[in-house]
Amino acid sequence: MNFELKTLDLTAAAALKTDVLIVLVSAAFKPARDTLSGLIVEARKSGDLDSSPAKMLSVWRADGVQAGRVLLVSTGEGQARQVRQAVAAAVASLKSVAPKSLTLWMEDATQHRLHAATQAVADTCYVYTATKPTAKASVLKRVVLGLPTASQTKNAKPDFDHACAQVAGVALAKEWGNRPANHATPSMLAKVAQALGKKPRVRCEVLGPAEIHKLGMGSFAAVAQGSREPMRFIVLHYNGAAKSEAPTVLVGKGITFDTGGISIKPAAGMDEMKFDMCGAASVLGTFEALAQLQPAINVVGLIPSCENMPDGLALKPGDVVTSMSGQTIEVLNTDAEGRLILCDALTYAKRFKPRAVIDIATLTGACVVSLGHVRSGLFSASDELAHALEAAGEAALDPCWRLPLDDDYAEGLKSNFADVANVGGRDGGAITAAKFLQRFAKDYPWAHLDIAGSAWKSGAAKGATGRPVGLLLHYLLGLVPQPATQGQAKLVKTAPRRRTSASAA
Repeated sequence: MNFELKTLDLTAAAALKTDVLIVLVSAAFKPARDTLSGLIVEARKSGDLDSSPAKMLSVWRADGVQAGRVLLVSTGEGQARQVRQAVAAAVASLKSVAPKSLTLWMEDATQHRLHAATQAVADTCYVYTATKPTAKASVLKRVVLGLPTASQTKNAKPDFDHACAQVAGVALAKEWGNRPANHATPSMLAKVAQALGKKPRVRCEVLGPAEIHKLGMGSFAAVAQGSREPMRFIVLHYNGAAKSEAPTVLVGKGITFDTGGISIKPAAGMDEMKFDMCGAASVLGTFEALAQLQPAINVVGLIPSCENMPDGLALKPGDVVTSMSGQTIEVLNTDAEGRLILCDALTYAKRFKPRAVIDIATLTGACVVSLGHVRSGLFSASDELAHALEAAGEAALDPCWRLPLDDDYAEGLKSNFADVANVGGRDGGAITAAKFLQRFAKDYPWAHLDIAGSAWKSGAAKGATGRPVGLLLHYLLGLVPQPATQGQAKLVKTAPRRRTSASAA
């Protein structure tokens, strides 16, 4: 669908030809002397439209309004979360109507309301069709976002561009997260990355088994050895700044199907292990958004991708493998494979001399137990990086929660037969997994996002969420250099360069 941003006061909105007009009304709404304001006033007086978020009133063929259907929708105090809730409910109510055009009028676009509204429209209209020919894709083609004044529209344009790019990135992440494992193999993910590599400022390199073995990625290769699908190591570059500018590296776990290996999972729910590559999907989606926005930053995406299968050649409990870093790993549980492929990617990331490295992985069921399906787990020894990611998550309505990384949690990873074991027992499992990864990320500021609870939904709403593309994109755009005034420029020139490290307090 195409999103447009227009200046529309309520009079202009009433005169616009559109199938459906949705008017978002906050508790602070101040009516003017126009038709739609009159409708809102009357609806409030009659008690048909209170200030509860997502409270709706549908009006058919309203006098003085071009749209065939008008939806008056309350947004409570007008917070971004309430706007998202209201828009999602309104658009969902139109599924039987199947409009081809929709206009969404907002009082203002500040405080991330525009992002919330745009993403809510896209999420509610998303229909998976890749392997379901009977599914009916949304017929909605045009969405106009209207703001009352020209100055509001002008000020909102950067946020609108960001929101549209985020919609595209989330859609890509959801699409590939949802595909069955036989329609989303490591080779297929590599082709998606190669297609992204044809976009402006994006470059892609795909390494196969021979190159991966040559690099010494013994931990990654060990996970892949039980599958007939060849592993792939995907390297994406977005170059929007000078070569001298250190990149941010995103590392996405790309297990396209996880049986658990020899430590095989229970059959119930195993179909959902196609979602074990949602970390990789989020990296692909973020690069889709970067290619649209063209920000002045450098970003590298690393995706180690393979299947975890129980073949006769598969990794066995008790095996010891040698990682790219030279550290040996005793594999006590082959179902803890995500960290085994990520650790080699984290070692590979060192060559880029990054400003920061963020890995994204559906890593542990323990994180779901801790945080449920609302917030992603965040781990980092860098307060600066952790706070920036937390703020980005809140802004994007894609929240995370920081968990501890005390050294005592690593005690359970000690091994009698290798430098480290790949699991440390049930207690604090999300933290011990993060402690394992931290061993391979000591040369740069690092953060780990455990998205096991947030990357997909189960039950009737089963499907990928596209998270944390919103969080990552907000964080990366926060790194874009801002224009400085003449006085600020002098200050920056003389200020000492600030350094950060993975152990910064």
